[in-house]
Amino acid sequence: MIYRESGQFKTSYRADQAIFPIPQDRYALFALLAFAFIAVPLGANDYWLGSILIPFLILSLAALGLNILTGYCGQLSLGSAAFMAVGAYAAYNFQLRLPELPLLLDFLLAGLVAAAVGIVFGVPSLRIKGFYLAVATLAAQFFIEWALTKFGWFSNHSASGVISPQPMTILGYTLTTQADKYLLVLGIVSVLALLAKNLVRSATGRAWMAVRDMDVAAEVIGIRILHTKLLAFAVSSFYCGVAGALWAFAYLGTVDAQAFDLNRSFQILFMVIIGGVGSILGSFLGAAFIVLLPILLNLLGHLFGGAVRQDVLSNLELITFGALIIFFLIVEPHGLARLWQITKEKLRLWPFPH
Repeated sequence: MIYRESGQFKTSYRADQAIFPIPQDRYALFALLAFAFIAVPLGANDYWLGSILIPFLILSLAALGLNILTGYCGQLSLGSAAFMAVGAYAAYNFQLRLPELPLLLDFLLAGLVAAAVGIVFGVPSLRIKGFYLAVATLAAQFFIEWALTKFGWFSNHSASGVISPQPMTILGYTLTTQADKYLLVLGIVSVLALLAKNLVRSATGRAWMAVRDMDVAAEVIGIRILHTKLLAFAVSSFYCGVAGALWAFAYLGTVDAQAFDLNRSFQILFMVIIGGVGSILGSFLGAAFIVLLPILLNLLGHLFGGAVRQDVLSNLELITFGALIIFFLIVEPHGLARLWQITKEKLRLWPFPH
């Protein structure tokens, strides 16, 4: 089989520690990136770019942030959408009040602001865990949403609380087409996903996983629980903040605090559960599933000649989400990423898979 790595020997520590030690995996990744950066902008229409691919990439980034906190560090959070809102409003204010700053720097600073807010709301994790920590982060969700609506400064005293960012300009070039916005989002998500992959493989990632598995034992072997948990909250909130900025600038264009409500937080949590807890790939698989499922259900409705009403399709979507979450929690807690890993293992052993 072409996928078998027999005879591919490692000759250095660097080769042994590669993200993709099997060359076939590296070639597949490079081919996928080439397809995403070159073929998709040339072949996809504005609907696919603006309504499907851009939100898929942004939600993948938000799910990646939550996966770092929940999947790798074991800290349950229900406030992901709130940190997205912080990032969106922070990027808007940086662009409005400091117009001389580059756009990418606005996104970076927005992520840092969200990280600072995440550290504040991550302090309770030092004393509480599990369900009680989820309730604490839920309080952050309601408080941040209330603050962004109550204080007019955040929305430049807009009567409705809606923010409308200026067109995105990078190095004098204004991003006006959906293809331009897609490439910007894809570039940012690719870089941050690579950073996340390396981060979870580092000493920091191993400390997160030690705290996740047993925080008492982690503290005994010398891991600083305070530093480790707050760093996980900071990194997770940073990713969610950048995702929120992209959601406001590259996707919606005009947004208010209600766009980052509790339903959005649950949606991101469902992506992590379905895609795979503690998996970088699972964040993308879960986001793809959540984004594409409503489209698939609508197509099925049209195939039946419109016999299925729209409200029935909406309820069917919710029922499907709930059923799949229960299914993955019972049958395969590691989600779609684990199923993909099992498939790869069977390919290695074909035609004699276990």
